Amino acid sequence: MPQLLGEYECKVDAKGRMRMPTGLISQLGEEEPAFVVNRGFENCLMLYPEKVWDDISREVNGLNQYDKRNREFVRYFYRGAQRLTMDSADRILLPKRLQEYAGIDKDVIMVAVNDKIEIWAQEKYDRMLDEEPVDFSDLAQVVLGDKSNPTGE
Repeated sequence: MPQLLGEYECKVDAKGRMRMPTGLISQLGEEEPAFVVNRGFENCLMLYPEKVWDDISREVNGLNQYDKRNREFVRYFYRGAQRLTMDSADRILLPKRLQEYAGIDKDVIMVAVNDKIEIWAQEKYDRMLDEEPVDFSDLAQVVLGDKSNPTGE
């Protein structure tokens, strides 16, 4: 799966349908892409291309089910997950319960993040951007560290 790129403004209609952006569809490289949508972090939705979901599911299913934290994680991770396909107008139908979780009403922003797509209520996305770190270079240093010294010494 290639890295997906882009930020797209979209609309959700009264029935919960949203047209997938052509620029995003073309990056998927499939004739009829299928997806799984689920709760994401920070109250957005995550839209996984089916192959990506299958890979992540294998990893999640490999967790030790005798560990209570793992069981809680697995339960939460799968809660609300639904397979989606596009209709003839390139629309997907967002489940009502997931729309409520993410606060999605009409205006949404789709953000490609590596091999997944975040779906944000526009006002939540704008608020998140307002909380962006003042100095991104400081955050990059903390997160990426000193690549020239892999041992951290």
